[in-house]
Amino acid sequence: MSLIRWNPTRELTAWPQGVFGMQREINRLFEDTFRGGMRAEENTGKSFWTPAVDIAEQQNEYVVKMELPGINKEDVKITLESNVLTIRGEKKQEKETREGSYRRAERSYGSFQRSFTLSTTVKSDRIDAFYKDGVLTVTLPKVEEAKPVQIEVKVK
Repeated sequence: MSLIRWNPTRELTAWPQGVFGMQREINRLFEDTFRGGMRAEENTGKSFWTPAVDIAEQQNEYVVKMELPGINKEDVKITLESNVLTIRGEKKQEKETREGSYRRAERSYGSFQRSFTLSTTVKSDRIDAFYKDGVLTVTLPKVEEAKPVQIEVKVK
């Protein structure tokens, strides 16, 4: 598997709601570009952000590292289905009761979801995930490939 830098425009998929779905997706791309990956969801007040991720493929395993500063490990869910690894979670906004207003507010809050298709089957019962210093590390051991076996042909 060769590593390709993540690009949100590559994630354009079929448009389930036709032209209107396509328009919403185009609007999302522009919003993400100009707001640094964060956008407010219409009518809900929630925002979405995209945490940075590194994926390394080694001989016997994949190692996924995702930056999740300020998130409780209980707020992160990891699933693997049909060779698609999905990491989702939520970074909750801190409730402050101090007076005054912000001069600058750059931290992102809200929900996120990232999905990655793995080119090799992994041992789902041996996946390991740990969270330390704001970085989630997921190790996915690969299933060993079946080795060719030579079969002798006997004459009867």
